[in-house]
Amino acid sequence: MEPNQLLIVFKQTNMQLSGHGNRNVGVLKEAFANISDFDESDIYGQGKWIDDFQAKMAKYLGKEAAVFFPSGTMAQQIALRIWCDEKEIKKVAYHPLSHLEIHEEDGLKELHQIKTILLAERDRVISLEDVMNMKEDVASLLLELPQREIGGQLPDYETLKSIAAFCKEKGIKLHLDGARLFEILPYYNKTAVEISNLFDSVYVSLYKGIGGVAGAILAGDKEFIKKSKIWKRRHGGDLISLYPYIVSSDYYFTRREGKMKEYYQQAKELAWLFNQCTQISTKPEEPVSNMFHVHIAAEKSKVEEILVDIMKETGIGITSNLKEIDERHCYFELSIGDQYGKIEKAKRESVVHLLNKKMNECT
Repeated sequence: MEPNQLLIVFKQTNMQLSGHGNRNVGVLKEAFANISDFDESDIYGQGKWIDDFQAKMAKYLGKEAAVFFPSGTMAQQIALRIWCDEKEIKKVAYHPLSHLEIHEEDGLKELHQIKTILLAERDRVISLEDVMNMKEDVASLLLELPQREIGGQLPDYETLKSIAAFCKEKGIKLHLDGARLFEILPYYNKTAVEISNLFDSVYVSLYKGIGGVAGAILAGDKEFIKKSKIWKRRHGGDLISLYPYIVSSDYYFTRREGKMKEYYQQAKELAWLFNQCTQISTKPEEPVSNMFHVHIAAEKSKVEEILVDIMKETGIGITSNLKEIDERHCYFELSIGDQYGKIEKAKRESVVHLLNKKMNECT
């Protein structure tokens, strides 16, 4: 198969199981449809648009203040640096598959000289026992909710509360990697304020679940946010204008924040279909947010061929990215959004049944 053939065919489909649709210029044009040409942009982090949106997100998260960042990578490294400086301990703890550990080229270590302590086995979430049994003092503990690289798994709410209480008792600053915070609220049946109140600082993504162009919010108390703004300037995060990101973030937050329960229920429905197949399973078996991983017990190259054939035949995009686990197993990720509901139920069921049929025929 040609390199990137899976991606090429996926982009040619007119319906997809996952996401909100193609990330193209139309996303920005829709967000700006009702914006006046005379509205003034923000300038170097100052202005009505950015001020109003930051205040809106601070209120939504139940924090004293919030600041907009062009990227979550920047926001989280800065949050942990602030806590390390305050505690005078250059150590933080997080999961072995944290975004900071595997996707950021050791930015936290190279730029801030912060040592990382890895907690828990790679295939499960951090437990209270993991935190209590840490052998080294740390300034901050980062919890990612949900833990994306293991299918979006979550600890139960009582565990979250226990970890928060332990950290408060020990003087450990608790930071939330809430890139997908909006998406987990239906599972916990809690508000964003209730979850955020367990944490000293909170990061949320503005493009993942809600589908903005790019950007992130970092929230906390006023002193923390004051320091984060200084570090934002040091990192070059105060672009002359951020309004394309802010306008789209605000627009899609308003449009989709209230749809997370619908996406969650649809994810459970789709996962159930996959779990009826003979060589296919999902992780978690029942999703705890709008995302999950689909595991297939077959060689990656063979599964790619089958997926390409199905997408060409049905016009339904299943995935553009298949990852190998070993010679006999592979998986892909699904995150349910607006696209799923646009496909007729019979067609959704048909595409999963067809995948199951073709997988059985190739064994």
